[in-house]
Amino acid sequence: MHFKANAKINLGLFISAKRPDGYHELESLFLPIPWCDEIQFEESEEFNFSSSGIEIPHDSNGNLVSRAYQLLKKDFDLPNISIHLKKQVPIGAGLGGGSSDAAHMLKALNEYFKLGLNNEKLAQYALELGSDCPFFIENKAAIASGRGELLEQVDLPKIPNKLLMVVPPLHISTAKAYSLIKPKQAEHSIKEILKMPFEDWQSVLINDFEGALRNEYPVLQEIRKKLLDSKASFVSMSGSGSAFYAFYENWNELPNFPEDYNVQKLDLA
Repeated sequence: MHFKANAKINLGLFISAKRPDGYHELESLFLPIPWCDEIQFEESEEFNFSSSGIEIPHDSNGNLVSRAYQLLKKDFDLPNISIHLKKQVPIGAGLGGGSSDAAHMLKALNEYFKLGLNNEKLAQYALELGSDCPFFIENKAAIASGRGELLEQVDLPKIPNKLLMVVPPLHISTAKAYSLIKPKQAEHSIKEILKMPFEDWQSVLINDFEGALRNEYPVLQEIRKKLLDSKASFVSMSGSGSAFYAFYENWNELPNFPEDYNVQKLDLA
């Protein structure tokens, strides 16, 4: 079975408090984007995982795709499979690529082996793999709250459909990003902002990580300035970085970036 697992961006990311369990209270609008990893699997005599494309860091707990399989195997009599991941979404960029791989693996296993799990149950499994994994089960624009697992689907107002993604060769760990954050209450909720004119979003739909990380990594400030100077309609960092994105009405005036940057032009329509 062969399938794709798309990334997401954060439109706004407010960090309001640190919880007793160590997680943070957040609010953000998750938007799926057509930048995808590719995964395929088939039944085999022994379990095997391989990957190509962007190198995946070694994890003693196993990568998220394998963990998704092992999670379902605990509850279902699944045969051994051979998995191959073609990794194309940058790692440590705030795009949810690993979480998406895991969630889409759950959905694919459910379909292929006819496990009969509905989306609510799949989301419960997904939450065991990561806070933002459940989003990719429905995979539709949603306001996320709690630690990212509480989701309310929303209809987006009309926004430009051309999206430029810019990812520098910089991996930012989530733990590092959170260590630089001072939680605070947002002036407006995401719902309130969605009712405002799109041209007002730049000043109120803020990613709380962005300011702290721009001070820590000046290259992020340079990317932001280039994008704002290029007549983009809206510019922000996604998640805990290092990816930036910009919405455009057309592709006429795009800035140039170094060759070692991963730059993607995506059409959302």
